[in-house]
Amino acid sequence: MSKIACVMTNMFEDSEYTSPLEAFKKDGHKVTVIGDEKGKEITGKNGEAKAETDLGIADASPEDYDALFIPGGFSPDMLRADERFVEFSKHFMLKEKPVFAICHGPQLLITADVLRGRKLTGFKSILMDLRHAGANVYDEEVVVCDNLVTSRTPHDLEAFNRESLAQLN
Repeated sequence: MSKIACVMTNMFEDSEYTSPLEAFKKDGHKVTVIGDEKGKEITGKNGEAKAETDLGIADASPEDYDALFIPGGFSPDMLRADERFVEFSKHFMLKEKPVFAICHGPQLLITADVLRGRKLTGFKSILMDLRHAGANVYDEEVVVCDNLVTSRTPHDLEAFNRESLAQLN
């Protein structure tokens, strides 16, 4: 069983949280939702999913987790404005722990400046940003580059979940 840190705030892409969460739990992994403060209810951008933060970022230590999960939507763009989330995310890339980022999720990694030379994908509107960050960008349903798993949209969730789980087993 792996301990997975999920960083997110309001306006996350509903299915990009709920589908991997279900896959991780079904496979026996524990997911901890980390937001700006503990016990806060956050809502997906489509209003279909809600989550309560298990931990606030001020009390979260990346050393306590085996992997990082970054759902898409507008959440990653908001999180990247907070240096605590940037540094938290950077730890996983530097320590080569599994990182799962879908859709706009890689935006947090752009700000962490950890994508130079990495292969990945993301939502169409951030592909140029990924290139400017030094990434090698592919338009594929899922791209795996060592410890990093990325996908483009909710349509890619089956492949994203499969490859994310493969990193944990």
